[in-house]
Amino acid sequence: MGIRIIKGGLLTTVQDLGRTGYQSQGFGVAGVMDVRSFKIANLLLDNPENEAVLEFTLIGPTLEFTAATIIAITGGDFQPTLNGEPAPMYTAIYINKGDILRFGSARTGSRGYVAFSSYLKIPVVMGSRCTNMKSRIGGFKGRALQAGDYIEFRIRRRYLPFFLSRQLELDEFDQEEAVLRVVMGPQDDKFSRQGIDTFLKSEYTVTSDFDRMGCRLEGPIIAPKTTSDIISDGITFGSVQVPSQGKPIILLADRQTTGGYAKIATVASVDIPKLVQRKTDHRIRFRAISVQEAQQLYRKQEQEFARMRAAIHRPCKEVLECRQVAKRMRKLFED
Repeated sequence: MGIRIIKGGLLTTVQDLGRTGYQSQGFGVAGVMDVRSFKIANLLLDNPENEAVLEFTLIGPTLEFTAATIIAITGGDFQPTLNGEPAPMYTAIYINKGDILRFGSARTGSRGYVAFSSYLKIPVVMGSRCTNMKSRIGGFKGRALQAGDYIEFRIRRRYLPFFLSRQLELDEFDQEEAVLRVVMGPQDDKFSRQGIDTFLKSEYTVTSDFDRMGCRLEGPIIAPKTTSDIISDGITFGSVQVPSQGKPIILLADRQTTGGYAKIATVASVDIPKLVQRKTDHRIRFRAISVQEAQQLYRKQEQEFARMRAAIHRPCKEVLECRQVAKRMRKLFED
């Protein structure tokens, strides 16, 4: 019992929160690009927070189910259909054996996610089920999914309480301009005052050089004091490198472990989803915030997840109303 890949889409991989603790040995973290969409997909199904999902980019896959399960679809709008009928997003969906789930091209956003209540049977490699395509480890044979691949489920889980309540508001990603909040540094002292002003006051556009490793931006040159070269040091998710030509590169999930260009800033983790759901030619601006503000934003997001979790575990209003009507009808008959 599991899923058969009929079409792999442009780039569909198995991902979780990534493979941590091995960067000192040269292994990148990898993991999902849009952590928010990933967490909401698992939250809708009461899955463990780090349960593996399928992540797809720009053009989604077509899946055939060989067993009943429950799924949740989040991220960009890939116009999903179930057996030819539109499938809801940000909602728990019951799937029957033989059902066909199709994703088209991204109408909004650029990355989508599907989580499974029955859990994908993917081996844990170095503490993670995520796919690292550069190292060819983890996920399904260390690569993107292709037509004919088959992934089994680990468990049989076909029931969730409060099923009708398991729907949340959609995240919209169709705006063409995004403001990314950044914490300056760690090497912002390598740049002139004019360079810093250019970075924070200019508009940049997403280029076609945008993948799981990083996003290269086009826009005004960010001037260093002398040079942006540094002794290579560690890189984090959202680091904004400025190479010698002066155009920023934001490093993402499949980033290298170290780099030798100065990092002018780091994108706040809560804003990375806004970036990774951009498309070519979308516009980006940067706004500096403090570390404390970034931490407050993170706490607010965790509180939002907690509210979502509480909301999907309440009886559905419509169900309650039906029960109340039925109760009144029974009382009338009894009278």
